[in-house]
Parts: sequence; C-alpha cells; structure tokens
Amino acid sequence: MAKKFMDEDFLLDSEPSKKLFAAAKDMPIFDWHCHLSPKEIYENRQPEDIAYLWLAGDHYKWRAMRSCGVDEEYITGNATGYEKFKALAEIMPGLIGNPLYHWTHLELQRYFDIYEPLSAKTCDDIWERANAKIKAGGFTPRELIKNSNVTCLCTTDDPADTLEYHIKLAEDKTFGVKVIPAFRPDKALGIELPGWRNWLFDMEKTAGVRITSYTALTEVLTDRIDYFASLGCRASDHAFGEFPYQRASKAEIELIFSKAVSGEKLSESEIEKYKTELLRLLAKEYASRGWGMELHIGPMRNNNTAMFNKIGPDTGFDSIDDREVARKLSRFMDSVAQENLLPKTILFTLNPKDNYVLGSMLGNFQTSEAPGKIQFGSAWWFNDNIDGMREQMKALANLGAISKFVGMVTDSRSFLSYPRHEYFRRILCALLGDMVENGLYPEDYDTLCAVVRDISYNNAVNYFGIEI
Repeated sequence: MAKKFMDEDFLLDSEPSKKLFAAAKDMPIFDWHCHLSPKEIYENRQPEDIAYLWLAGDHYKWRAMRSCGVDEEYITGNATGYEKFKALAEIMPGLIGNPLYHWTHLELQRYFDIYEPLSAKTCDDIWERANAKIKAGGFTPRELIKNSNVTCLCTTDDPADTLEYHIKLAEDKTFGVKVIPAFRPDKALGIELPGWRNWLFDMEKTAGVRITSYTALTEVLTDRIDYFASLGCRASDHAFGEFPYQRASKAEIELIFSKAVSGEKLSESEIEKYKTELLRLLAKEYASRGWGMELHIGPMRNNNTAMFNKIGPDTGFDSIDDREVARKLSRFMDSVAQENLLPKTILFTLNPKDNYVLGSMLGNFQTSEAPGKIQFGSAWWFNDNIDGMREQMKALANLGAISKFVGMVTDSRSFLSYPRHEYFRRILCALLGDMVENGLYPEDYDTLCAVVRDISYNNAVNYFGIEI
C-alpha cells in the first residue's frame, strides 16, 4: 500500500527516526548562511502575490522551468505574475525526484495550509487561496522570518557595503530576530574579473581613502573586518571555482596589484599568487577575532555567455566544476596553521566526488579550540536534495564526528525557504534512525535526541559564538 503524500511521517520510515524527529522538529533556526536582503527585511513590505514570493530571483525554479521548455518570457521576462505562476504549476508534476517538488509542497503546507499537489488542474485554486492568505497578512519578510522560528540570520555582504540596513535593523527594537552581516570579499579577491577596478573604486568611496597599493588594500579590508565585527559579524564567506595556492613575496604582490590597477592583463600564475596571499592574510585576521571561515569550493559560473549578457549573473547558468582540490587546499590550511592562525573553517564542496576529500581533510587540522573546529559543510546548492544530504552526512559520519556537525543552511534569497530546515532534519533523523533500526547504534535516545537537537541548532550557535 502506497504511503500518503508528504504526511507527518514524510521521509521517516522507522520508529527510531520518528522519535528523533519529534526531538528536532521544533528547534529554532539559526540561518548562518543566506542571501536574504537586509534592505528588504528592514523595509518589510507586503508582497504582491505568491508569484513574487516564489519566482522573483529563484534560479532553482528558473532552471527547472527552462528544462521543461518554458519560454524565458514566463521565467525572467515580462509575463504577469499569474502567467509565471501558471507556467510553474504546469511543469510541477513532471519534477519527479527533484527537491523543488518537495520544497514547493512543504511551503504550501507550512505557510498556506494547502495540501493538494500543485498542477495545471489545481493552479487557479491554489493561486486564489494562497493570495487570499497573503492579503490577510503574515507574509512580510519579518513576519515570515519570525513565524519560521528563526532566532538569527547572517546575510552575505561585500566589504564595500555600507551596512546601513544592518545598522537600522540593530537599532529597531521591534524585531526580535538578529540580522547580522557575514564578510564576503570575493570581489576583492577577484582581481582577474572585469569589474575588479570598479569594485576598488566602490571600496574607496565606502572607506573614504585612496587605495593605491596592495598594502593599502589590506589595511582597508582589515578596517572593514573590524567594522563588520562591530555589527555582530562572526563569519566570513568565500567561493572558489578552483582553490588557489601559489606563494609569493609581498613585493611581487604589490607589482601584481599595480598591473591590475593599470589595466594590464595578468597571467594565471599572478592571479593565483594574489588570491593566495590575500586569502592567507584574511584567514589570519578571522582567526584573531574568533570568526568562522566558510570556503565554498567547486562552482563553474556563468556558462551561458548569451544569457549572462542578457540577464546577468546568478540567474541559473552555473554548474559543478570537476577540478582537483585536495593538494592546494591542504597546503593553504597548513601554511596558516603553521602560524597557529588557522580560523574555524567550514569546507563546502559543490562536487560530491570530493565528499571524502573534504571529509578526510577535517582531521588534519582539528584542535581543542572548538569542537569540530574544521567542519564539512552541509550538502550545498546542487546537492541539497535527499541523496546529496544523505551522502554528505554519511561521509562525515564515516570520517569524523557527526555529532559536532553545524548543520543546515538555506543559502537562499527567498523568505519562504525555511521549510528546507525541516527537510534536512527529516533526512538527518531518518539516517540516524536507520542506524538504530539496523543495530548499528543502540536505542540510546537521550544521546541521539541531544545530537539531533545540537545538529539542528545548538552546534552552530556555539560554533559561531552567537549570543541569542
């Protein structure tokens, strides 16, 4: 007999998994890596309709719609909200096995009390019922965050950002959720990119100083780290398609910086040397402040040049790269650890071939500074599905201490993404419950319930040192 569709026991096949999920499901959420807009949170505007909530900026859905042959007019084009929603509804039944299918229906259930599957047949009814709920209230950014049981979230912010909306949110005592910045200096490191000199000009405006040398840049970035810290920042974030490691002297980096400022083309070696030395400097600054450093490794970005030129980056044209990562990552971490200045570090891989590479790297650099000082980050982006999450956690359990895992992140621009934490918790509890069911771990529910609560929330709060 078939199981009911996404009922209260969704993904929970054993009695142990159900007991564990009962312990985890009501834990708060600390969303320590997301792409929500602090400006939108501060302004707290009422959304127009479910199409705006679901389809504005969600490249996961855009990719799925393109795969089903939907014209771009109904994805990022000028079609009405209803027309875009209808296009999504029509393709939804075909997304068998895609996590979007589960996320979509978890969001319908949790936020709209709608339990019917979305399809062409149910499109108009769900459109009307969902929009009626939105119109009745409870769907502003702050309400969605608060009602999702979020206690703290970390946005992703460039060093050149003024952080004006973080300041306003910190001063606003009517909103009880902490919204703190995370330091994302990818544009500072991206010396080879066409926009690097424009970013440098923006950084000069924000800092109020001229940046005429590499030394001046590092001084400004260090000042910005202090400024971010003054607003509660406890994390940095970096993304690399290919992880860099090639050492150089300071004089050599100064020369590379000067060439880049003047618009000269840099060699691959010069680019890698600059990135290596700047990242080493930043890592040591993070360590001195007790921050966590997130390293997201493996995306191959902006593959479709025509669409990049038409609608820009972060629109659904990135994929997984397959470059080697172990040796350079190891040498980078070792070079900083030799100075006793390797910060708490979270390693994410976009390519699941590297699960065991990163999972085994953790043990090389653990210290008593923090439980799980070096972390294997949760299944990310193309991997935040049932199989991807299970495989990441199985690798971590096989190679390290899953009980110290800092858990799930939304990595999202959508205020409706928080049921993904429930999805993760169900998968976690199913994995551990299966171990009990199969005699691989005793029925010690005192220990196991504490573990799933810790992975769901407590470990991350303690790891980043957030006071909530």
